[in-house]
Amino acid sequence: MDDSQYSLRTAQLDDSATIALHRAAMFRDMGLLDDQEFSGLKDASEAWITQCMISGAYAGWLIESGGNVIAGAGILLRQQGPIPGCLHVAYWAHVVNVYTDPKHRRQGLARRLMHAILDWCKANGVEQVTLSSSEEGRALYESLGFEPTADMKLAVSAQI
Repeated sequence: MDDSQYSLRTAQLDDSATIALHRAAMFRDMGLLDDQEFSGLKDASEAWITQCMISGAYAGWLIESGGNVIAGAGILLRQQGPIPGCLHVAYWAHVVNVYTDPKHRRQGLARRLMHAILDWCKANGVEQVTLSSSEEGRALYESLGFEPTADMKLAVSAQI
């Protein structure tokens, strides 16, 4: 990767529209969102990301090339109460919105973003980092030391 072509920076509140666009594009590229749902998810995500950034629950990083944001990733922060093996209140982060513009993929940008996230987490006392991975991203995350877990989920709205 030619680092001089790409610059990494932290996301600011006025980047929420770009982050929301990347979020919708990420889901579309994974085949989970069709073109008709794209703008609705983008708009809803922008409002949510803005609120999370204001509250401090979201931190993000962006990579620019030629003055354009072409990749990004973020974390959602939360407190975790004491659990076996960790008898104090801890901060956990969940990685979200990992996206690279298709023209810039395979340049190590997602890895660079993940290193920025993990360095920030270490420097800020975050004790656990989780993420959900597409098949395409799994090898990257495993190479960084992430391991599969036995999490389960339930769509509560489908149960009502």
